[in-house]
Amino acid sequence: MPASNSVDAIAVSGDTVWLGTSTGPSVTIDGTAWRNFKNTGTFGDRSIAAIAISDEIIWVSAAYSERRDDAVIQTGDGLHWTTDRGTTWTHIPQPVDAGTVDTLIYGINKIAALAVTVPQQNLTYDIALTSNAVWITSWAGGLRKSTDRGQTWERVILPPDNLDSISPTDTLDFDLAVAAGALNLRPNYNHVAFSVFAGDDTTIWVGTAAGINKSTDGGISWRRFAHQNQNQPISGNFVVALREQKIGSQRIMWAATVNALDADESQAVSFSADGGDSWSVTLKGERTHNFGLKDSIVYVATNRGVFRSADQGQSWLLNGSIYDPSNNQRFTTESIFAADSKGDTIWVGGSDGSAFTLDGPGHVFGAFWKVHRTYQSVGASATTYSFPSPFSPGDEVVRLHYGTAGTTSPVTIRVFDFGMQPVKTVIQNAPRSGAYEHDDIWDGRDDRGNIVANGVYFYRVEIGDRDPVWGKIFVLR
Repeated sequence: MPASNSVDAIAVSGDTVWLGTSTGPSVTIDGTAWRNFKNTGTFGDRSIAAIAISDEIIWVSAAYSERRDDAVIQTGDGLHWTTDRGTTWTHIPQPVDAGTVDTLIYGINKIAALAVTVPQQNLTYDIALTSNAVWITSWAGGLRKSTDRGQTWERVILPPDNLDSISPTDTLDFDLAVAAGALNLRPNYNHVAFSVFAGDDTTIWVGTAAGINKSTDGGISWRRFAHQNQNQPISGNFVVALREQKIGSQRIMWAATVNALDADESQAVSFSADGGDSWSVTLKGERTHNFGLKDSIVYVATNRGVFRSADQGQSWLLNGSIYDPSNNQRFTTESIFAADSKGDTIWVGGSDGSAFTLDGPGHVFGAFWKVHRTYQSVGASATTYSFPSPFSPGDEVVRLHYGTAGTTSPVTIRVFDFGMQPVKTVIQNAPRSGAYEHDDIWDGRDDRGNIVANGVYFYRVEIGDRDPVWGKIFVLR
């Protein structure tokens, strides 16, 4: 099984599928055998925020959360790269600067740049690879590139908020800074970088908090596309994902565009078939996280699931319930954070695990799902456990994990309160295969549909004619 049930990134290369989970990367070829890198090599148990693959070169970024002054701060833990499919890894610390203010030379200009000296709020959300460079977007760290596999990093200058383009021959007057009031430098939202995509060695796309930037000369000159500077603009300036689709000679750039500052901005999917000169807007109101592609089909990972379009956004199909009848595993949340394809196999990931479906001749997208969930095995023992613990009804469900000791049997699960009064019959005489261990789900409601009070609850798993197995649930809202 994958290292974790929380998946933020998926990347496919040849016959392998890589998942970025909350406890390291995981890789599989057939969806059955998995290799996990948690606490191995250069990895601890950090979350993986991004994965990029080019031939045999694989880069991933790591991150974690820390609490400071009662606030949770997202923190970058650097990058890892491998050229042998993960047999050996090299770790690169999160790129930071020294001092307070740097002076960057850009053509005839000297640009004052605020030094980003700590990994806090400086985590790499996206990675792009060209033949001669690694490009990263690290939020407060901005856009950077390395031409020596991460030994050194160069800060890449993007247009300020008040300009639609820059080139080294322009006379420019702005600062490279992301925080208001920092050392009296002028901040620009367009220097807060979130997403990056390399169309080729010279064409680089970057999504920021102020639009989409495109370079056709390897990151030297830039043009900025914003909601305010085009007749057919993107829906919103906060751009969290970019992916280019190639259909014959046509190239379509897909962007997850979210409302930023202006009231008329909105969250949607924006796409351009003419290199950014004009944009179409679809899936209005949907909060999009990422894109997967298969030939002329695009898959959009959103808060409501995975949308599929085979006609460039004119019509959409939503995935429906993600449920695996072979092992009774299901996604209980709709949000999908990542999607990608391996041939006719479409992989998705979210906070509830990873799964794949088939989409091709004889297979309707979303009609069949194989769900992968990580769990602590109970094997043939007469034990059960619940997770998460405690759990909060209304915000999540609790999973009741058990096995049937290798035999297919009818199973009944009942929940009781602390006084052993019946609360809920979760399932009754439901057939369960002996080939799998099982999670059945309780939403924290009683048989009348009311959410139960805080406290300790017990549940009983009755498997065929064997002695029942008992477990405990902690409810805390």
